[in-house]
Amino acid sequence: QVQLVESGGGLVQAGGSLRLSCAASGRTFSSYAMGWFRQAPGKEREFVASINWSGGRTYYADSVKGRFTISRDNAKNTLYLQMNSLKPEDTAVYYCAARRGYSGSYSLLEYDYWGQGTQVTVSS
Repeated sequence: QVQLVESGGGLVQAGGSLRLSCAASGRTFSSYAMGWFRQAPGKEREFVASINWSGGRTYYADSVKGRFTISRDNAKNTLYLQMNSLKPEDTAVYYCAARRGYSGSYSLLEYDYWGQGTQVTVSS
């Protein structure tokens, strides 16, 4: 079992940056592909980015491509999301998720473990 704890959210002005972290428990972090999802008020949870077990393959939603970067440090059991050029429409609760297996996925149904989420608010 994997426990995930997100941090790094907050309030930022449009055009600013934030770096989210997701700390994972357990010694098998590198056995999991990881993903970031977000959920805005009144909307469904949506895919943001995913990364495979080694960090060598990443995927992004079109809405964040070129602005967000997903990465991982398996030695530290930590997943990251660097968010630049933030927009008001990026405002949401951001969740990290772990998926058994080596490849990431854009489908939230394929993830086995979830964190509690961290709030990101971008003001205009």
